[in-house]
Amino acid sequence: MGIQDELQATIRDLVQKGKGILAADESHPTIAKRFKAIGMESTEENRRAYRSLLLTTAGAGEFLSGVILFEETLLQKADDGTLLPMVAWRQGIVPGIKVDKGTVPLCGAPNDLVTQGLDGLAERLKTYKTQGARFAKWREVYPITDRNPTALGVEANAEMLARYAAVCQEQGIVPIVEPEVLLDGDHSLQRCAEVTESVLHAVFHALHRHRVTLEYMLLKPSMVLPGKEHARKADPDEVARETVKVLRRVVPAAVPSINFLSGGQTAEQATANLNAMNVLFPQAPWELSFSYARALQQPVLDAWQGRRENVTAAQQVFHFRAVLTGAARRGQYRPEMERAA
Repeated sequence: MGIQDELQATIRDLVQKGKGILAADESHPTIAKRFKAIGMESTEENRRAYRSLLLTTAGAGEFLSGVILFEETLLQKADDGTLLPMVAWRQGIVPGIKVDKGTVPLCGAPNDLVTQGLDGLAERLKTYKTQGARFAKWREVYPITDRNPTALGVEANAEMLARYAAVCQEQGIVPIVEPEVLLDGDHSLQRCAEVTESVLHAVFHALHRHRVTLEYMLLKPSMVLPGKEHARKADPDEVARETVKVLRRVVPAAVPSINFLSGGQTAEQATANLNAMNVLFPQAPWELSFSYARALQQPVLDAWQGRRENVTAAQQVFHFRAVLTGAARRGQYRPEMERAA
């Protein structure tokens, strides 16, 4: 199978009606925070047990087409000895891998950040591919202040995303391009829309410069939302209209799917906002889907509490959230469905 055939097959398996992607790629510091909140130590065995819990949940493949894994998870096994990427694929869930190495301050752009990890990326991708990964993810973050992101921050981050995506496609790996406009702060919905449009405009110009084939990539943006500390909140219809308005201006129709991150929203908020987009814009040129981490996982962690006797209950919670998020993917979610739990 040639590189183009590999990319096309992966896109076919990832972009399916009613399905989206689970992000289970938390770095060691991030998952340590999640575990600490439930009184649990972040050991390799505890991380294995938790991610195995997610991937062995019966029926998850009905709502998930892919899972983004952290590097160590590619080599970890379920309790029956099966490698976790194979456990996922047995349910029709395509294994993927986070490949960036985290953010550092961007020189010359106070308060802006840039992500590391391009050095040796091609060789790492070859290894990940032999371990079962078929797609990758790279995240750049954009804090919003009166001055941020700066023009330099916008351009530098776009360049990194495009270089990463080009390397991925050269290796037969589908890239997920993740430009996250952060929810932190007291900015308005309109300010978030302005920044998001500027960021995505720069990203797609950079992708074009680096000859990235848009049909063989996925976009993972944040939704257009007011800052967490902003006095006025936005309802799902408003979030949907502002988000899709920005996307229509800057995201080419050639991109097969837009898989939103949940980015600080509660599970209910992320589900309701995605649902509103699919209700209001059923003829959007791209699939409007999800690639959620905390919105799918936090209720599971709360149910699990790190205890073996809670695994079944935690898997039921995970399946329930996957059902609701899948419903939102089709525009069929209703808030009263939450009470069915």
